[in-house]
Amino acid sequence: MAALSIANVIKTSLGPVGLDKMLVDDVGDVTISNDGATILQLLEVEHPAGKILVKLAQQQDTEVGDGTTSVVIIAAELLRRANELIKNHIHPATVITGYRLACKEACKFIADQMALK
Repeated sequence: MAALSIANVIKTSLGPVGLDKMLVDDVGDVTISNDGATILQLLEVEHPAGKILVKLAQQQDTEVGDGTTSVVIIAAELLRRANELIKNHIHPATVITGYRLACKEACKFIADQMALK
């Protein structure tokens, strides 16, 4: 799966002991970075699911300015788990319904337990 491949590329750059990635473009210019947004921006992704993860990271960077690697890893894991459920003959609509319910519950938990009142 393309999403998992992209997540695996940037997974090792996560955290304070994350590894730097060296990327070489067509011209031969070298970029060394451990920033998920920079790495994803320099990748030439063609797969639709991979492009969505790149756009997700760009949106995270625009809105928050941090957490691009984390958001891509979480999204790729959700896609991996959904793929496993579908392989086990669970209808995609049921998987989507379950994810939406989980999202509502997570938002409710954050509002109740973690938000300032």
